[in-house]
Amino acid sequence: MGRLNDLFNKKKEDVLNVYCTAGYPRLDSTIEVMAALQEHGADIIELGMPYSDPLADGPVIQHSSAAALENGMTISILFQQLKELRPGIRIPVILMGYMNPVLQYGFEKFCIDAATCGIDGLILPDLPIHEFEQTYQGILQKNGLDFIFLVTPETPAERVRKLDSLSTGFLYAVSSSSTTGQDTVRESPAQYLQKLSEMGLKNPVLVGFGIRDKAGFQAACSHAAGAIIGSAFIKVLENSVNVNATTKSFLSSVLG
Repeated sequence: MGRLNDLFNKKKEDVLNVYCTAGYPRLDSTIEVMAALQEHGADIIELGMPYSDPLADGPVIQHSSAAALENGMTISILFQQLKELRPGIRIPVILMGYMNPVLQYGFEKFCIDAATCGIDGLILPDLPIHEFEQTYQGILQKNGLDFIFLVTPETPAERVRKLDSLSTGFLYAVSSSSTTGQDTVRESPAQYLQKLSEMGLKNPVLVGFGIRDKAGFQAACSHAAGAIIGSAFIKVLENSVNVNATTKSFLSSVLG
């Protein structure tokens, strides 16, 4: 049983997944930030791989991604850093990024190196379903990596079921069709999440985009297994002089 399945078997609600950007705020911050997240209450770490054209990300994460690239972060350097990941980091870790740099690195090599470092799964929002099924699903399975698909309020029910059937670990429910860090719009997130909860999906659902504080976290958790916080955490890291203290303060404000 993988770490994600183990987590969701033990914890059915209020699961907190926190996004951080590899190589931010400094090139050597990656493991330090992850250790602080684990110490102060995160259940899952979603580690963003910086990319020059992060289409699904809002301005805060775009800025952190650009800063990390300027710091010198690459996938090769990231995997060098992640050799120190286990056993110190015991909670599940997911790599989130985009297909272009992964394909440049080599998809199978990427999966082998990720699994060797102890990574649990991947989120690649721009990987189409048919390519996943035809080309990449077997490689992921061979390397024991979960793959998480995203659904939005505009995703038809039939497609939600298809994405749920292909996802392992959990299903990522985007709270709105905006980019990360933006306020939710259109259909009430509660109505949308209620619809998902009534579909009898195979995977637990985690809610992301626009969740930045205790109220948002609790609201998301009332309709799902947990929530994902990204931009709000990245924002407090930007001017942090003490990563551990900043992380403790932030997570206490969300979970306290």
